[in-house]
Amino acid sequence: MTLIRADGVSRTYRSTSLVGTGAARTALNGVSLSVAAGETVALLGRSGCGKSTLARLLCGLERPDGGTVFFRGTPLGRLDRAGLRRFRREVQMVFQDAPGAVDPRFDIRSIIAEPLRHLTSLDAPARARRVDELLEMVELPASLAPMLPSQVSGGQLQRVCIARALAPSPALVILDEAVSNLDLHLQAATLALLKRLQQASGIACLFVTHDLRLVERFADRTVVMQRGQVVEETGTSAPASALAELRHPASLELKAAILPPLPARVRTAKVAAAG
Repeated sequence: MTLIRADGVSRTYRSTSLVGTGAARTALNGVSLSVAAGETVALLGRSGCGKSTLARLLCGLERPDGGTVFFRGTPLGRLDRAGLRRFRREVQMVFQDAPGAVDPRFDIRSIIAEPLRHLTSLDAPARARRVDELLEMVELPASLAPMLPSQVSGGQLQRVCIARALAPSPALVILDEAVSNLDLHLQAATLALLKRLQQASGIACLFVTHDLRLVERFADRTVVMQRGQVVEETGTSAPASALAELRHPASLELKAAILPPLPARVRTAKVAAAG
């Protein structure tokens, strides 16, 4: 069953200044994309290709200038109050900038509990229990609960944002470059965590990234964008051949940007140096 679908969506921005309106910039031009229940889709492309704009349209943060976004078969603009509440509960987003996505005045417990207060009917004791469950789910110690965002590491804060997205038991989580600010070790750990959570809960994921290395580890299907359009789509049911399936020049550019793995002797030396 299709959870979310963009049908021919377009989005144009115009810069403004004191002297008037500037030239138009087309971020999306007739893009179509769907995500089914339990599916993980990787949305790939270089910076400025429109992938983050598409993510914002899919989660309702922006409206398209043309085309339609559907949630469970109904256009977002036609959802009634109950349908809109369900959409907000079932479609959650994790942003690239974790510090900018949280209120620095709130402690970790309050940040995770925020969607529980607004999108569920849980009372205070039930919300507290759910936050404890979520901290354990994302493998964070309960001792972090009373801390402020400035008192935890970047990797920990990103896991807090993941826990917040999972709090209302969504059907789809959109991750917009959610691990790109982390080092390689934390990227691998966060991806492994997301995979375990997905297998346990059956949620769907739309993983927005410029890093082709993440596809083989995480995605069922890959969609590549360039200049506001989808230029290639491929399945990854055979992970070993996923990269080999890509043919479009935009995909090959992303493939060429992948750094080769460190030789075994260098990895061993790095581990030894780290103690």
